Amino acid sequence: MTKVISVNSGSSSLKFQLFEMPQETVLTSGQAERIGQEMGQFTIKVNGEKHVSQTPIPDHQKAVDLLLQALVEYKIVDSLDEIKGAGHRVVQGGSYFDDSAVVTEDVVAKVAELADLAPLHNPAHLVCYEAFRKALPSIGHVFVFDTAFHQTMPAEDYLFPVPYDWYTQYGVRRYGAHGTSHYYVSRRCAELMDRDINGMNIITCHLGNGASLTAIKNGKSVNTSMGLAPLGGIMMGTRSGDIDPTVVFYMAKKLNASWDEMDTYLNKRSGMLGVSGISSDARDIQHAYENNDERAVLTVNLYVNRIINVLGGYHAELGHVDAIVFTAGLGENDVDMRERVLRKCEEALGLSIDYDLNRSARGKEVCISNADSRIAVYVIPTNEELVIARDTVRLLGL
Repeated sequence: MTKVISVNSGSSSLKFQLFEMPQETVLTSGQAERIGQEMGQFTIKVNGEKHVSQTPIPDHQKAVDLLLQALVEYKIVDSLDEIKGAGHRVVQGGSYFDDSAVVTEDVVAKVAELADLAPLHNPAHLVCYEAFRKALPSIGHVFVFDTAFHQTMPAEDYLFPVPYDWYTQYGVRRYGAHGTSHYYVSRRCAELMDRDINGMNIITCHLGNGASLTAIKNGKSVNTSMGLAPLGGIMMGTRSGDIDPTVVFYMAKKLNASWDEMDTYLNKRSGMLGVSGISSDARDIQHAYENNDERAVLTVNLYVNRIINVLGGYHAELGHVDAIVFTAGLGENDVDMRERVLRKCEEALGLSIDYDLNRSARGKEVCISNADSRIAVYVIPTNEELVIARDTVRLLGL
């Protein structure tokens, strides 16, 4: 039995799960939040019970120290020496990585080099990694990249129609994101259908505050909706997704806004928040929708339309589709949004859906399509932390 820890760090947060492998048992989980703010919060789950403390967490090193102290304090481990490996989620691996990688100086240098493509994520990942390396100097570390799964896309899907030397000199291309999630739910779908993933075509819909769809052909990603960075693709909680580039130039002039200000508009003030004027949280928008708020209705309709446009395009590109999978916060839990998407495309795609079953399918694995549906439709909760743990064991030879 081997204990490995899966780490998902953000600029002001650190989420973790400690696994017993190969049983894949979750021994504990939790998170440090509001890192770098005046007062932080640390949460750890012990025997199903959450323990929450308010404490200053000035940096990621302090967050890691709190985590490791808690593991011993709550007797989750007798000694930190029991932890044999750490796996870290990294958003942007560029074209360098088509698989997870054991961390070396060269790997760290490449992740740092790619920081311009994920400025809110890659630097935070490296800070967190260094904190764990200092705290647990004798263990191996693995980076698991959001982009790795999408490295199988053909050039016609990952290139943009811009000057070619932008790609060759500056790496401008579609990289995608959420690859670990798309990988996990597609494999899990194949298991549930008792099929070989290498002979299946699947469209996976990772719908959360950040969202992306992926077309998977014979088990490999051939297209995905996010682009150079997580701003591209379908409409999201605060992100615009794909828009006419002219909008950026036009509004920069109208608002006399800098490029940094335009970046803020498109990344943090657009999407559901920007259209609705209410919230970036789909639950708040659903409540307003039920009260016939005009902009909430518009937001919902726009969001569904953006998903349908991509879903239909991927269906055409794949030729035939064996399954559609919904996952992540909205995909797993927003039964109304799922129903709206499915009703809009059921005739075109030959879907037959048990909408009563869909209403009860919140956060659990379930097939919500009927036997006569041309395409199987599943709700599958994602488990990126488990993929990180598996890759850590595999690559470190634990």
